[in-house]
Amino acid sequence: MDRALTSRFDTASSTLSPFRFRHRSSLAITRRLAPAAIVCAKRSPIDGVSDELNLIASQNLDQAPARRLARSAFVDFQLQLDHCLFKEAPIGIRTEEWYERNWKGEEIFCKSWLPKSGDEIKASVCFCHGYGSTCTFFFDGIAKQIAGSGYGVYAVDHPGFGLSDGLHGHIPSFDDLAGNCIEQFSKMKGRPELRNLPRFLLGQSMGGAVALKIHLKEPQAWDGLILVAPMCKISEDVKPSPLVLKTLILMSTLFPKAKLFPKKDLSELFFRDPSKRKLCEYDVICYDDQTRLKTAVELLNATRDIEMQVDKVSLPLLILHGDADKVTDPTVSKFLHDNAISQDKTLKLYPGGYHCILEGDTDENIFTVINDIVAWLDARVAPK
Repeated sequence: MDRALTSRFDTASSTLSPFRFRHRSSLAITRRLAPAAIVCAKRSPIDGVSDELNLIASQNLDQAPARRLARSAFVDFQLQLDHCLFKEAPIGIRTEEWYERNWKGEEIFCKSWLPKSGDEIKASVCFCHGYGSTCTFFFDGIAKQIAGSGYGVYAVDHPGFGLSDGLHGHIPSFDDLAGNCIEQFSKMKGRPELRNLPRFLLGQSMGGAVALKIHLKEPQAWDGLILVAPMCKISEDVKPSPLVLKTLILMSTLFPKAKLFPKKDLSELFFRDPSKRKLCEYDVICYDDQTRLKTAVELLNATRDIEMQVDKVSLPLLILHGDADKVTDPTVSKFLHDNAISQDKTLKLYPGGYHCILEGDTDENIFTVINDIVAWLDARVAPK
C-alpha cells in the first residue's frame, strides 16, 4: 500500500491520528474532521522562473484547462532540466499527443513514443502512471529510453490527473480508473503500427494497482506485466484501524472531494538523489496536495481487492522495487511475487533504492532499472 497516503492518517496534530481516535465515536470524529473540507494548499514560489510563470503555477489547478495552460507554459523548461532522462534522451523518437473522449464524456490525454522512423517496433508497452502524477514529465524521458530500444510506448493521464478532465486528485471510482485505461489502451492496440504485435502493461506505484486491475478484468488481453514499486497490498504497520477506516468511509460519503488535513511533505521518501528531488517543482501539474477523502477510500479498497486476488495474476511478471522504499513496501512486492500463479515471474530488488527508482536515483541506477525492463521485454519478444 502507498504509505504516502496511509501515513497521512497519523499526523503531528491530533486531527487524523488513528491512535487518538480509538475511544471516540464516529460522530465525534466526523465533527472533528469536518473543517478539513475547506482547507486549500498554496504552491510555494518556484526558484529560477519568472514572476509570470510563478503566477501561472500558483493558480487553482483543480480543473483540466488550468493544468493544460500550466503545462504549456512550463514545457520548455523540461527540456533544459539537468536530469539524465532529459539530457540523454535518444534522438529521433517520434511522439504524438491527442485527446480521446471516454464513455463518461471526459477528455482523456493520450501520448505515444515510437522508435525513430525506419526502425521496427518489437511490441507495445502501455503505461499506467502513479498517484498524483502524469505521463508528461519524468515518464516522458523514461518512455523515450524504452522507445529507443525498439518499443512503441503508449500512456494516458488518468481522469483527475495531469491533462485529463476531472477534479484534480479526485478518484470517485478506482474501477472506473482501470476501465478508462482499458478503453483507451484498446483503441491504442488497434492502431496500424501495433497490429499482431505483443502487448505489455507497465504500471508504477498506484499505476501498478491500475495495471493489476486491468489484468484481472481482461486476463487474456496482454502478453506480460511490469510493475515498478506497485501499490497492491496494505502493510500491517500502516493499515488504518477499523474505526479510522469506518470514519473515512463515512466522511467520504459526506465530503467526497474534501482533502485530508494537514499536509505532510513526503518528497524525501520518493527521491534518493536530492538534486533530482528538486526538479519535481517544475512538474507543476503534479497533484501534491492532501489526499481527497473519496480518493483515500478508493485506494484502500483497491488494494484490499487486489490482495484477495493475487492468486489470479497469471501473466509473465516482472516486479522492480527499491529495497529502501518507504512509500510502497518492498515486502508487499515479494508477497505478490510469491502468490501470483504466473509461471514466468521475476522480482528484482535494488539495494538502497527509494520509491522512484525510474527517475529519482543516481543516473547509473536509473539506467540499470530501465535496461532491466528492456532486457526482460527483449527476452519475451524474441523469436522462439
